[in-house]
Amino acid sequence: MPLSPIEQIDAVPEVRAVYDDIKTTRNVPDVNNFWKMIAHHPPTLARTWESLKEVMAPGALDPLVKEMIFVAVSVTNNCQYCIRSHEAAARRLGMTDAQFGELMAVVGMANETNRLAVGYQVELDDRLK
Repeated sequence: MPLSPIEQIDAVPEVRAVYDDIKTTRNVPDVNNFWKMIAHHPPTLARTWESLKEVMAPGALDPLVKEMIFVAVSVTNNCQYCIRSHEAAARRLGMTDAQFGELMAVVGMANETNRLAVGYQVELDDRLK
């Protein structure tokens, strides 16, 4: 039987604390289903949230660039949930349709050229070592 999302009202205290931090940090009324599902293992929920919060915080890369990278990796990994979630976040940060189109073009080209390099077993050029 598949697991069901854990809603705040049904959550144990340590899960509720993470949910509250997510809602406060993201300024949202509820947490996404992703968090509600991984809440079945509270240590994974807490560790994943803390890591994501740290990695996605503003730094040398601005938040929009980070969200666009997350979309690109999610497309490559075929994670529909992460594609849509991080596309929505990127759009909230200002990503335009034109930027999304170029991002998808880069993802497609990178995957194609990566597969060609792997298939042809291309050796690394000396100047790139």
